[in-house]
Amino acid sequence: MISCLSQSRCQLALLIALAWVLPGLAGEPADERSPRREEYKAEEVINFSLLDYKGKYFELRRSDARVVVLFFTSFNCPIARQSLPKLKSLIKDFGGKGVDLWLVNSCTADDPDDMMIQMLMMSRRNPLAPATAFTDTEVMRLEMLKAAVGNLPVLRDENQLVAQSLGVNRTCEVIAIDPKTSTIIYRGALDDQNTEGTQKPEATTNYLATALGEFLAGKPVSNPRTQVHGCRITFENEMPKDPISYSRVVAPLLQKNCVGCHSPGQIGPFAMSSYHKVKSWSAMIEEVVLDRRMPPWHADPHFGKFTNDRALTSAESHSLLGWIEQGCPRGDGEDPLTNAAPPAVEWTLGKPDYIVPVPKKQNIPATGTMKYIYLDSDFTMPEDSWLRAAVCRADNPKVVHHIIVRVRYPEGYTNASPEAYLFTTWVPGLTASEFPAGTGVFLPKGSRFNFELHYTTMGEAATDQSEIGLYLAKEPAQRRLEVRASEVRDFEIQPGDQNAEHYCLYCFKQAAVIYALSPHLHFRGSWFKFQLLYPDGKRETLLSVPHYDFNWQTSYRLAEPKHVPAGTWMLCTGAHDNSPTNPNNPDATKTVGWGLQSWNEMFMGFMTVADDLPATTTAEKSAAN
Repeated sequence: MISCLSQSRCQLALLIALAWVLPGLAGEPADERSPRREEYKAEEVINFSLLDYKGKYFELRRSDARVVVLFFTSFNCPIARQSLPKLKSLIKDFGGKGVDLWLVNSCTADDPDDMMIQMLMMSRRNPLAPATAFTDTEVMRLEMLKAAVGNLPVLRDENQLVAQSLGVNRTCEVIAIDPKTSTIIYRGALDDQNTEGTQKPEATTNYLATALGEFLAGKPVSNPRTQVHGCRITFENEMPKDPISYSRVVAPLLQKNCVGCHSPGQIGPFAMSSYHKVKSWSAMIEEVVLDRRMPPWHADPHFGKFTNDRALTSAESHSLLGWIEQGCPRGDGEDPLTNAAPPAVEWTLGKPDYIVPVPKKQNIPATGTMKYIYLDSDFTMPEDSWLRAAVCRADNPKVVHHIIVRVRYPEGYTNASPEAYLFTTWVPGLTASEFPAGTGVFLPKGSRFNFELHYTTMGEAATDQSEIGLYLAKEPAQRRLEVRASEVRDFEIQPGDQNAEHYCLYCFKQAAVIYALSPHLHFRGSWFKFQLLYPDGKRETLLSVPHYDFNWQTSYRLAEPKHVPAGTWMLCTGAHDNSPTNPNNPDATKTVGWGLQSWNEMFMGFMTVADDLPATTTAEKSAAN
């Protein structure tokens, strides 16, 4: 957490009161440097991403500003609070000249003001969050904070990784970055007004303003580094100073979170097959962990809990990045990664009762664009059956973009759900699992399957013959599981539009249970949110994806299935980024509409749902092994 001299709340309150009288009274001598600061000589910034308090995504390299200024703050630091008017004045002078200002809060939730802001934001964003009773003093404090911050974005460095990677150990440190080259043009104090234990009536030298003016004018920055005077930052999970064991800490961490994809034959671009392999990729691992590209998990942690959450914990992130910072020491012990990856398992749930392949092997050329392929299976369901799982297996995941399987029911079958969008699917990042307890999918005798196949070329010719595995249930399911979709197709995204917003609605006509949610957009997808609108007028956010990544079509499985009454609406909101700052954008000069190919766009919210209704026919009730 961040504190001013003391961890005790009583002492803290006393010191804050004194600090309002003597604003410079905070911190130890400013010339103390952390080991990380001494090692930081390259003046190059590794790309990073953070969310602000409103859940908006910020990534350094996606900024189109000429300069991004980071100001490390704490709601509880008086010197930082007194700097806010100066910062608002500075951005008023330089904002129109290509300067972005991001406040970065690297405190933990133990900061009293941080907790207050968090409760306020959560109550605004989720009316169903537990009610919080604020005292009159707290309400006044919140209003003061809101007025002081204004429209400046406050980014949450909750795991304190950005502060530590940049060697920041005090609030009020300013780091001005050229995002085009990822280099620091200035770091230090905002101005010369504060020193330890005292404060000038006003600043005589404005270090940051001078540096920005020189840089924007194309001149060398005359004073690129100055001394910082602010509140000391206490790191809850500081980068470990003792040697981190590769065999006991790092390798097991990688096996748990990374090796599943980074192993021979899987989707990862390299195999984590040994210490030497991991060390050779360590710089890249550091970058993708810091900017939260890996492990691929894009849900806002402040909304919902999910059984398939792949995000690293704060302790895991610090262990891995600390080990890399230490130079990737090998240490003693055997290498758990050497020959540790078992042969690729074709069916992670075990051998299916029925395997249904694509009718014939598909040939994928080395280059070019492939149209969608639609093929009916040769397989016919031999009996009425309830399924406990239906899993797609991509034969060649390096070229398979997605597989969608739909059921072709036998003639005369009248109990098919009109709302079921698909039967099963495969997309990158989707893990196999059984259907939720008490649910299942019914297939009548005579059912067949239709495969929708979408391939992408990879520079060399390839083949694929993917398949689905059917797992029979031992007894009829209590509820029929379905994948439903809400979508909009009537949209037009203009060239350069950085936040083209859309929405779609779905009405639950029956009381139902929601088990999983999955947004679907294409390359220009930016963000997506699922919200329930209840009949009594309340609104609840189930899932927020602030940074959508088309490369990972994740299905977010709710840790606690959500029961919704009849008459509830699912509101899906989101946006596309058709600007040049979107690195995935195929062409920022084109107007984009709905279409099947990835350079077209979609806007869909998939929901795995079961109505609160039992099986309705005698055949369905009795069909099970």
